[in-house]
Amino acid sequence: MSAIDILVGIGWLDSGAVERWRRGQIDCLEEVVQVDLPRISEAMRLFGSWAIAKGLFPSPTAYVGRTPGRPTLRFSRGGNPAIEASYRTHWVSPELSEKKRERLAETASRAPELVVIQPLNTEWVCNRCGGTGDLLMMETPGPACLRCVGLDDLKYLSAGDALLTRRAKSKSSRYAVVVRFSRTRRRYERQGLLVEPQALADAQQNLEAPRQF
Repeated sequence: MSAIDILVGIGWLDSGAVERWRRGQIDCLEEVVQVDLPRISEAMRLFGSWAIAKGLFPSPTAYVGRTPGRPTLRFSRGGNPAIEASYRTHWVSPELSEKKRERLAETASRAPELVVIQPLNTEWVCNRCGGTGDLLMMETPGPACLRCVGLDDLKYLSAGDALLTRRAKSKSSRYAVVVRFSRTRRRYERQGLLVEPQALADAQQNLEAPRQF
């Protein structure tokens, strides 16, 4: 359990705002919490006291942005180290084995997948260079082209072949998920992956190689 879980659960924080924060479109999380700082501080204090009283184990967790630079995300307006640490602390049940707690901590600290968008508006303009393209990544000032964010060397692999996708992803040290907004379902839906060209070629070659009996 984390502070974000609590704030979203009690309705003070919108999950969509959390996603924009992870994408670097919001400077700090407290800017989008829908109550004032004293109430946030009181909620954080009560949450910490409750977790300690229940005997939960504190697990410091890394939070990095869903952008190519992988910046450390900021929670508080002032950036106070103690406040930042309280937000980053996840609390884990003592009933779990040590090995499982370690796996949970590793999963929680894993950098989130990069997300690239297939825009519905084909006339969009990159906020950095003024260019455009078939894919973009959202930044705080606006959309950015793949060349400006350093992903233009990756190759697009459309969804459909689950085995090829899985193998190409495992072989690629850099990848991004490609999504497109569905007007009918009112949500972003996965379209495929951007992977390193050599990783895709290796995955295709492995699948095409004849089996040895």
